[in-house]
Amino acid sequence: MTQSEFQLLQKRQRGSFIRLRTMIWLRWLAIAGQFAAITLAQQFYNLRLELSLCYLAIGVSVLGNLVATFAFPENKRLNEAENFSMVMFDLLQLCFLLYLTGGLHNPFSILILGPVMVSATIMTLRSTIIIGATALALVTLMMFFHLPLRTEQGFIMRIADVFVFGQWVAITISVVFLSLYARKVTEEMNSTADAVVATQLALSRTQMLNNLGGVVAAAAHELGTPLATIKLASAELIEDLEDRPEQQDDARLIRAQADRCRDILQSMGRAGKEDLQIRSAPLLELIREAAEPHLNRGKDVLIDGSGPDNGASSPPDAQRFPEVIHGLRNLIQNAVDFARTSVWVDATWTDTSITIRILDDGPGYPTNLLGRIGDPFVRNRRTDRDRKSRPEYEGMGLGLFIAKTLLERSGATLSFANGAGRRHNKHNARGASVEVVWPRDAIVPPERAKGEGIGENQPFDL
Repeated sequence: MTQSEFQLLQKRQRGSFIRLRTMIWLRWLAIAGQFAAITLAQQFYNLRLELSLCYLAIGVSVLGNLVATFAFPENKRLNEAENFSMVMFDLLQLCFLLYLTGGLHNPFSILILGPVMVSATIMTLRSTIIIGATALALVTLMMFFHLPLRTEQGFIMRIADVFVFGQWVAITISVVFLSLYARKVTEEMNSTADAVVATQLALSRTQMLNNLGGVVAAAAHELGTPLATIKLASAELIEDLEDRPEQQDDARLIRAQADRCRDILQSMGRAGKEDLQIRSAPLLELIREAAEPHLNRGKDVLIDGSGPDNGASSPPDAQRFPEVIHGLRNLIQNAVDFARTSVWVDATWTDTSITIRILDDGPGYPTNLLGRIGDPFVRNRRTDRDRKSRPEYEGMGLGLFIAKTLLERSGATLSFANGAGRRHNKHNARGASVEVVWPRDAIVPPERAKGEGIGENQPFDL
């Protein structure tokens, strides 16, 4: 997935993912609470309120909800502007009610946090700042301008000025802190969700290519006999039509096109067959398959393997899981991107584990980000030197996350470090180092008894 494709996906996801029905339901709850609070204040505590204006404010919310309910379909999703308008309306309506009922002397003034939290959760930073600033401005104005709460006997109910000021400070701090907190948590959740989507797309693309290669290979096998028949028949026609050169040219064209069909199917089938015979491969061959797209990019990619105690035992077979190949390919690509001249891929195996280490002679991971390597959207700010040396590189910080997610799905454990901090660094590489460790039974296929077949090929699940 390219950066432009992913940004387009993000834009679509952020543009409209809150249902109008959800906002209407939340507003009905607010209307019911406001109506109950005003009714109880008058009936049980005999407070003298501007009931006509209070019910007018509530009635406007009711009218807005009714219009939204009947004018739009239930499955409508709100865009940024519509979300902003609804939340701003709710904030203004709530502040108007608080103005009518004592301002900051009203204990329900804490509810101003509601619209701000909603904006911090679902809106852009610009909209959140505008709504937060509006809330703070209205809270400040209500310190000085509001209708007092009066009892039935005409007494004004108010709290001491120091407590009013404390209420203003508490609301101000809560608006700033809670909006930042909610926004940060939401951004973390959204970035992780977006990165998981990118991971799933990358894995599905790899699986699709594998399946496509198998389909092409099967087609090449099935079409082999009719193409051979066409070629044989056209060769006989060429001999029989020696006295008719025009028809003989047509027969030659038929044979040439049959050869061309054979070559096309063979070239398309190079991706491999989806059969049980090649679902596993020697470990070093699997690594070479993962590294193949990056072998001719001007850097030396050196692949090596060793068994227990550096013995000469042959490497075990490994399952050709798409997530393993794609994950290793991302790690090798990252190493090649940053290496100066060389990348080393070392594989070691024991009776209990399989380990692959990828090292390079580049600058290594930034020390300030080393503990966060593998998290989505983690990238260091590029310096002018980086832009000059590698102007084509514009990563999104997703490559390592995708590789880590895919490999962990296969049962691996990953650790990231710089080469100088690795014990197993026989190349004395000073750049980045990634170690991928699997339990042996997670990636090595079970051994078969002597003479036991591998079973029948299964039909493609496309």
